[in-house]
Amino acid sequence: MGRAGVDIYPQQIGVGLEEVSTFSKYLGGSPTNVAVGAARLGRRAAVITRTGSDPFGEFVHRALRGYGVDDRFVTPVAGLPTPVTFCEIFPPDNFPLYFYRLPKAPDLEIWAEELDFAAIGAAGVFWATVTGLSAEPSREATLTALASRHRKHPTILDLDFRPMFWKSRAQARRMGRQAMSSATVVVGNLDECEVAVGSRDPARVASALLDLGPQLAIVKLGPDGVLAADQNGQVRVPPVRVDVVNGLGAGDAFGGALCHGLLSAWDLTTTIRFANAAGAIVASRIACSDAMPTAAEVAALLGEEAHA
Repeated sequence: MGRAGVDIYPQQIGVGLEEVSTFSKYLGGSPTNVAVGAARLGRRAAVITRTGSDPFGEFVHRALRGYGVDDRFVTPVAGLPTPVTFCEIFPPDNFPLYFYRLPKAPDLEIWAEELDFAAIGAAGVFWATVTGLSAEPSREATLTALASRHRKHPTILDLDFRPMFWKSRAQARRMGRQAMSSATVVVGNLDECEVAVGSRDPARVASALLDLGPQLAIVKLGPDGVLAADQNGQVRVPPVRVDVVNGLGAGDAFGGALCHGLLSAWDLTTTIRFANAAGAIVASRIACSDAMPTAAEVAALLGEEAHA
């Protein structure tokens, strides 16, 4: 549940947008990409979001169906354009984003009274993002959807902090903490976790997140791998070495694979290793949604890593 739109990615790498001459168009929006990632791994997935009533909105529907993601909960908003996001690609670690979500993104016009609570409650896993808390009526809808799960596991909150969507970091922290009380899993990178709990020490971050209510905390450490913690202790998984092309979709691939691992009831180490490898694969490709790996591709990469 959350953002959806169109990603416009340059075909020239290592130059600013002012010098780019050609682009490619992809389905975008972090939770939407997570759903695509899960579907690519064989899961039945759907997205709750909204688009403009325009050609890009129709593209979102067509792309979702093409990836095998149910689009029945994707509805149009009259008078608001489907969001478009541009990026610049400067490997290995600089990928500026430019969001065009004015005057307001349709995905922030999700209303609580329009939600299908039977479907939300029946879902094997439910994924929502902090971005959905940045404005009303999406804020109330997201909090209501999370609470309606009654802490059914896994109910996942992605910290997904984008500063341009918020009045302040304090506001994002306050809303994120409120949402965490209904989540059983919280996931974010170190910058996002710092907003939530005020620390950059991975072990302290994980412990602080668990204190806020979730039973599983996952801290993505970029080139240092991933730290995951639950009531049984902490697991640290090293990074998977790849040649990075575009790091923007790695977290979403991680999310789709995390859903797959949790639904498969794998142990925590296996789940995080698998999700980490899925993220690495997408980081080695230009696109996000279009680059989501199959289970066979992830297994192959993990096999190669074991024999390296």
